Amino acid sequence: MNVTVVCFAASYVVSLALEVSRVFFRSKVRGVVMVGFTVAGLIAHTWFLSDRAIHSAGSPQLSVSPLSSPFDWLLLAAWILAITYLYFAYYYRKEAIGIFILPVVLSLIGAAQFASREPFAPQPASRVWGQIHGIFLVLGTVSLLVGFVSGTMYLIHARRLKHKLPPMRGFRLLNLERLDAINHRSIVLSCIFMALGVISGVVLNLILSHRELSQIPWNDPVVYSSGLLLIWVVSATLFNALYKPARHGRKVAYLTIASFVFLAITLAALVLAETQHGGRNSENSDNTGASLVSPSLVAHRPDGRGGR
Repeated sequence: MNVTVVCFAASYVVSLALEVSRVFFRSKVRGVVMVGFTVAGLIAHTWFLSDRAIHSAGSPQLSVSPLSSPFDWLLLAAWILAITYLYFAYYYRKEAIGIFILPVVLSLIGAAQFASREPFAPQPASRVWGQIHGIFLVLGTVSLLVGFVSGTMYLIHARRLKHKLPPMRGFRLLNLERLDAINHRSIVLSCIFMALGVISGVVLNLILSHRELSQIPWNDPVVYSSGLLLIWVVSATLFNALYKPARHGRKVAYLTIASFVFLAITLAALVLAETQHGGRNSENSDNTGASLVSPSLVAHRPDGRGGR
């Protein structure tokens, strides 16, 4: 079965259209149809990623890791976020959460179309650190995206209550207490995951340097944008922990939205900047490539050439 990106993207678009239709009319079967299209999209999405992973694993290049390009990494983040949406759509059927989450899912899928699809064959010694690096960065990214969605919902809901505006038909949101809890947890989790992801990436680069293998320059756009993102997330977490008024309400929502801005800069560097993390312009270079699972640090062959 030949599954393309269009297959699951179209399913998510239909689910989003059904979410938007809440505002215009009521329907008893809409929720079932909406979940059905989301499940169909997730099945196709999973099939597509699995197929990519199998073909990567079967590559004639030694030690090619599955899902090892920025293209795959963005689609993997979209897949996790789509599962998060399905959870909310099932347990909070009356709330229009998909209006906020699904556009982010589709944005990640859209961004993936401009990212490099070229995998890279890492050295076996760096595989474990590369996998740790990629997994934690994916989890940190999803945590930041969930925080951005919940923070946006919180501000919209709080503004409506402050100005005593009547709720829009079909546009019901989670209560402020639940959104507040999601905001707080997303900041803490994103800090933990991002710290582990960046630290493991630094360790991986040091390993490559020690073994005199080609490494990612420390001034690479994705490296320093990831560093800035980590500094911000750690600062936001400390501010949230030490300053009690920032633990609840609009302040924590603003922190999650600001964190998303830093994340967007990092993703833009990955997709648009000339980088050795497998970005758009790296495909024409002999010393470029994407790391394991994530768009970060990569290992090169001992002869100094790219593994393509």
